[in-house]
Amino acid sequence: MQTQSLPFGKQVAYAFGMMGWSVMINLINVILVYLYLPPESSGFPRLITQAAIFVIFNAVALITSSGRLIDAFYDPFIAQYSDSSKNPKGRRIPLMKLAIIPSFVFCFFVFYPFHNYESGANVVWLVFMLIGFYVSSTTYIIPYNALLPELAPTSTEKVRLATFQSVGYVVGIGIASNAFNLTKVFQDAFGMSRIEGLQCTVFALGLLAMVFMAITVFAIDEKKYCNKLHVAVPMKLALKQALSNRQFQFFIVADFSYFIAVTIITSGLMYFVTVLVGLKEEIGNTLMITMVLVSFLFYPVVNYLSARIGKKIITIFSFLLLAVVFLGIYFLGKGTISPEVQIYSLIAVAAIPMASLNILPNAILAEIIEKDNQETGTSKEGMYFAVRYFFVKIAQTFGMALFAMFLLYGKEQGNDFGVRLNGILGFVLCGLAAIVFSRFREK
Repeated sequence: MQTQSLPFGKQVAYAFGMMGWSVMINLINVILVYLYLPPESSGFPRLITQAAIFVIFNAVALITSSGRLIDAFYDPFIAQYSDSSKNPKGRRIPLMKLAIIPSFVFCFFVFYPFHNYESGANVVWLVFMLIGFYVSSTTYIIPYNALLPELAPTSTEKVRLATFQSVGYVVGIGIASNAFNLTKVFQDAFGMSRIEGLQCTVFALGLLAMVFMAITVFAIDEKKYCNKLHVAVPMKLALKQALSNRQFQFFIVADFSYFIAVTIITSGLMYFVTVLVGLKEEIGNTLMITMVLVSFLFYPVVNYLSARIGKKIITIFSFLLLAVVFLGIYFLGKGTISPEVQIYSLIAVAAIPMASLNILPNAILAEIIEKDNQETGTSKEGMYFAVRYFFVKIAQTFGMALFAMFLLYGKEQGNDFGVRLNGILGFVLCGLAAIVFSRFREK
């Protein structure tokens, strides 16, 4: 039984954990490809080979894929360990505490290559640092998400807590998007090279993220606010029961397509700004602030409508609207409308579906988990989120790898076809997500 409702202050504290994780993961998502596969105008040195491998691959695509794949297969193990933990301090919080410092250390070293010039040693270094980061951050985020259905017993409370979680995630994106602005500050203030300024920026933002992640683990008493009775099942059976859940299958396929598309946006933002519309990198920060502010305006609307018309209709509409946004990416920089108006308009429209797609999926999954727990009499919160994040990471791997591969077909001004192709891919993926999720039975 639920021992005590989660107070407002604790809900805010819960959001800080997502904010910190979001800062770190989005430093990787936004900067990694741009640093290791830079356009000529970026000012960064070439750190690894830029050549095509097997015609269609490049080193960045293979490196990110290897790190994500290893991490994805680690997910079920950390989920099972968390679900079956008998730690007197709780099943989730103790694991999260262990993951905070390693996540920061590995996040920083991803951007601190072995040499500041093209080298095979940088490839090996990046592989191991990425694996370390993904495994550490997973050890935090899987137990963190598994707390949601336990901390919020009713549907309304789940949507509310997922909203706080989403606010944390979006603010984390906004903080990470300041990376290039802070890089310039460090360069101007201390006479650093561009890559040194970026490394100082990652260190500073990583420390801030670590503090955010610590707020959650020290502010929430898991034994006080979570259910006391848990019946765990063996990992193989838990995986089988989760994967055989029909409604969960529809959820996962739609979620998978969506996250490939979202990864394309985060990996491509700097290219959309600098290559397609010919603006400076620093505008990326104001674009993210615009998206955050517009998105926040729609958060109350999402909460209101989800209680009135249900989560399914809003989610499908959001997928379709995001598909239109991706189609707009293909046409960025074309026509007579000014580049600033084009990119800001596209970001503002994208913020509308992102508002609901940042809130509702976790609330929907929490309800799927609650229904399963009631029907089976067992506790598999961690395993469900592990399966979800397994597919999320595979999707992010595909998204980052596909984006990097498409850059082989043009990533410079005047030769930008590879960047534009990603808009078409995102359009198809979001349309597919809408079609699949239309089969989901909300009730």
